[in-house]
Amino acid sequence: MKRLSLAAALFTQTAFAIPEPPKLEPLPVVSTDLVPLPDELAKVVPSGLTADKVGAVAATTSYEAQAALATLESTSARVDQALVAFLPKLTAKASYQRLSEFTPPSFGTGSLVATLAPPGTLNPTPTSAVSFSFPLVLNNALFQAQLAIPVSDYFLRIAKVYSAATHAEDAARFDVIAARAKSSTDGKIAYYNWLRARGQLYISFQAQNDVRTHLKDARNALTAGHASTADVLRAETAAANAELLVERSKSLHDITEKQVIIAMHLSTDDKLTIGEYLEVPPPPYVGSIKSLVAEAHTQRPELKSIELNARASRANASMMKAGRYPSLVAFGEAIVANPNPRRVPQANEWFPTWSVGAQLTWSPNDVVTANAQGNEWDARAATLDAQKQLVRDGIEVEVTNAYNLVREGDLAIATTRRQLVSATEAHRVARELFVNGRATSTTVTDAETDLLRARLETLNASIETRMARVRLEHAIGQTAKRMSITPK
Repeated sequence: MKRLSLAAALFTQTAFAIPEPPKLEPLPVVSTDLVPLPDELAKVVPSGLTADKVGAVAATTSYEAQAALATLESTSARVDQALVAFLPKLTAKASYQRLSEFTPPSFGTGSLVATLAPPGTLNPTPTSAVSFSFPLVLNNALFQAQLAIPVSDYFLRIAKVYSAATHAEDAARFDVIAARAKSSTDGKIAYYNWLRARGQLYISFQAQNDVRTHLKDARNALTAGHASTADVLRAETAAANAELLVERSKSLHDITEKQVIIAMHLSTDDKLTIGEYLEVPPPPYVGSIKSLVAEAHTQRPELKSIELNARASRANASMMKAGRYPSLVAFGEAIVANPNPRRVPQANEWFPTWSVGAQLTWSPNDVVTANAQGNEWDARAATLDAQKQLVRDGIEVEVTNAYNLVREGDLAIATTRRQLVSATEAHRVARELFVNGRATSTTVTDAETDLLRARLETLNASIETRMARVRLEHAIGQTAKRMSITPK
């Protein structure tokens, strides 16, 4: 029994023994050396990039706009086709045939030919039989021209097809404008996000220097006996977090810079510089939501495109329903042939002929088909009408939201500046108190955190108010109004 208990104890110690934790390497010493601030991040070059420059280049190089422009060219080609339909259809034909040779049949023994006797003569000239056959022409050549005039289509179809094509072309023009306006707005937003990232990187370096200065003070206070080891450890943790913030800010800066390069479709070797000042707040925005919404409903190219597409659908519906009525075509034809097929018997010579006429066709089956096709286009038009109302509602919400963000951004600029002044002074006082042994390290760390937050919020307020103006200009159609392509 004792042996069994001893074996169980050995098994328990062997099978369930807790391994010793690995020894951790000592933490690296956090440096207290101050890093030089990268002033090029905040340097403004007169020839540098601005939001307007980025938006203009993004609009002209946008692949989405190029695709819309290709669609516009396609619709313009349909307009040309519809315009040609107004012209009478002229058809020319030239042909040549070599026929096989054979002996043409003879018509009987001939025909009786009687010669009348001269006046006063008793005995007439006797009749005689003459044999004949049609001549055989082996070389057949023909030149034919035909002119067809679709009389009924001029009133029922062609004009409506042309109207539908022109409406679709104008709608495609507005699609190009909308694509370029969107690309311009996206480029401006990318530009301001890049400025935000540059500002955050600059602020992260400032925060790193502040924390390293506090760490140096904490170590000196520990040596003098005015601070504890916990104070130093807390300062070292804050310094390590500041280094991590710098690396994250660098990554964000690289990503946003790449987005600007892609928006402008530049080479990756191109160096971007800032040409817009953020310190000067933009002027207050003047306007009411009601007037801005009304302007948006008038200017936005998306609404105009939908409306024109609906008109094109109705024109197509009217054209399709024209199939319920008879079709009248007038035509004329001229033939110069050797031999001419209308001339009997054939003769080996060039001979001209002509003909004119009119043709009226109608099928009861076309009535059902035309009504169905017309109703289909009417349904498309109704769908577009409903879509237009949906877009109008969305634009109203978009304008309202952008307008409120502009007002909020203008107020945030003044508020965050006051907050930055307060946080800067609080950080200065907290550091002096800590150096003199009248405050703890926690007080200084909290002041550093507040100062970092105030700097970032001041930067964000300056960026957000500008981005809000960009979105508002797009929402009310001002960006589209500045595009180079205008409808006919």
